[in-house]
Amino acid sequence: MSTLAYCVLAVAILLASALQASIGFGIGMFAAPIVALVDPALIPGTLIMVATLVTLMVVIRERESIDLTGTGWALVGRVPGTIAGALLLATLPHRALAIMLAGVVLGGVVLTSTGWIPAARRRNVMLAGATSGLLGTATSIGGPPMALVWQRNTGAQLRGTMSGFFLIGSLLSLIVLALTGAVGIRTLTGFAALIPAAVAGYLLSRVLNRHLNPNRLRWLAIGVSAAGAVLLIGRELLPI
Repeated sequence: MSTLAYCVLAVAILLASALQASIGFGIGMFAAPIVALVDPALIPGTLIMVATLVTLMVVIRERESIDLTGTGWALVGRVPGTIAGALLLATLPHRALAIMLAGVVLGGVVLTSTGWIPAARRRNVMLAGATSGLLGTATSIGGPPMALVWQRNTGAQLRGTMSGFFLIGSLLSLIVLALTGAVGIRTLTGFAALIPAAVAGYLLSRVLNRHLNPNRLRWLAIGVSAAGAVLLIGRELLPI
């Protein structure tokens, strides 16, 4: 990897990690399209590893605000979604899968933006967890379903609960990806090289969190969901 390529990746990871630590997701949304252009071998494994590191730090910081019950039901849905995501990644054309999943995210964003907010009931949380597992394992973008169903939570509770969910969920995804041969030496060395950028992004989030009230947080979560889905579609459709 050239110095320029590493700098581009490091900046993308720094900003995406700051967003992840501020609203509970964002690494896959903002960094995945850039990483795919610079070094596609780092998707999805390396990005999931970076997300795991950032979510671990957030869980430690926001541990008192985590909704353990909601996290538990979301993880019940995450397990089959993770398996399905790995199977789709291994059997379907990646471009078609990415566009299909991004379309689902955009549909949810449109509904939410027009006033639809799914109640955080057990069924909805489990469904969001399954969708997140499917998206996260196949494309490294698993945040939007959980952001939509948990968007009424307060800042600390949103960050803590989503991070608790993604910490365990990301570990499940990595295990499944490793079993299917999608995690190798390149994945691990890429992760090691990007650790400093991820930690710097986490530290930056401590400044951002002081300026995010609940309303701003909600709309930022919706905006990031939409932007990530559009970027994912653009990455697959536009000539590189």
